[in-house]
Amino acid sequence: MSDEEHHFESKADAGASKTYPQQAGTIRKNGYIVIKNRPCKVVEVSTSKTGKHGHAKCHFVAIDIFTAKKLEDIVPSSHNCDVPHVNRTDYQLIDISEDGFVSLLTENGNTKDDLKLPTDDSLLTQIKDGFAEGKDLVVSVMSAMGEEQICALKDIGPK
Repeated sequence: MSDEEHHFESKADAGASKTYPQQAGTIRKNGYIVIKNRPCKVVEVSTSKTGKHGHAKCHFVAIDIFTAKKLEDIVPSSHNCDVPHVNRTDYQLIDISEDGFVSLLTENGNTKDDLKLPTDDSLLTQIKDGFAEGKDLVVSVMSAMGEEQICALKDIGPK
């Protein structure tokens, strides 16, 4: 063996998968599923009977958790579907910049400055109005498959 040190250039992430497999027949309403490479929340599941060639099929109707678009997919119930790892994290809102980005305070006291304001109009006005009034706001950030977006807002009282 040589005494040289080996240097590896890492071009990938830590290898933690953005999704995990789950059998289509076990995915229920209000669960999550990946349809057309988008993380979605299942709003309707219907299962067809086994036909002449023996596979029951699951028909999923789901809504993209970031764009709110409706997507549909039909999968044999015995096959595996991708299910996204979905996390919700609460951050305290510190500042809103001119270019539509927010500055958030994380649990460990660092700031997170890479999130844009939400595209949902009612949530957007709630955040802007609450911030203008000087309220202490906590935003819930939903993250899945490398995407993050503000999805909810809580008022924890005046500053």
